[in-house]
Amino acid sequence: MPAKAVLLSDPLQHLWGQVSERVREARLRRNMTAEQVAKEAGITRVTLHRLEQGDPSVTVATFLKVLDALRLSQDLAEVAEDLERRTPGERLPPRRMPARIRVEDYPQLRQIAWHIHEPGATVSPQEALELYERNWRHVDQALVIPKERALIDKLVATVGKGVFLV
Repeated sequence: MPAKAVLLSDPLQHLWGQVSERVREARLRRNMTAEQVAKEAGITRVTLHRLEQGDPSVTVATFLKVLDALRLSQDLAEVAEDLERRTPGERLPPRRMPARIRVEDYPQLRQIAWHIHEPGATVSPQEALELYERNWRHVDQALVIPKERALIDKLVATVGKGVFLV
């Protein structure tokens, strides 16, 4: 019987949904069936399906078993090592750029992407950098939150190859 529904804030539910979707994509990229992964993880196919659909009541233990079955547990171990090595105030090294960036998660990006109206709309990293570069004069520097500053820095470092054309 499934665990009771867990209530997550919208941002956390969105994050869990992204993680769950990536677990499914990882399984498909490996040409593994749900039955294969479930068997190797020691869970039912239904539980795997719930995880892949973003059900927040799936336990951490189940999530870890599935990562191990997909040979992804080392990636999580690297994240844990990064967190352990981190000292207060120290920034983590840049991680991989997400494939899509949610416009509404970044206030100044939302402001300069005035032409994008759909709730939950996303742009590619290339599109995001181009929006910032083209409209930088409209970005209020005082209102750039740390999360958005980190995104801009990461965009410049990766997509812009260290160059910010403003």
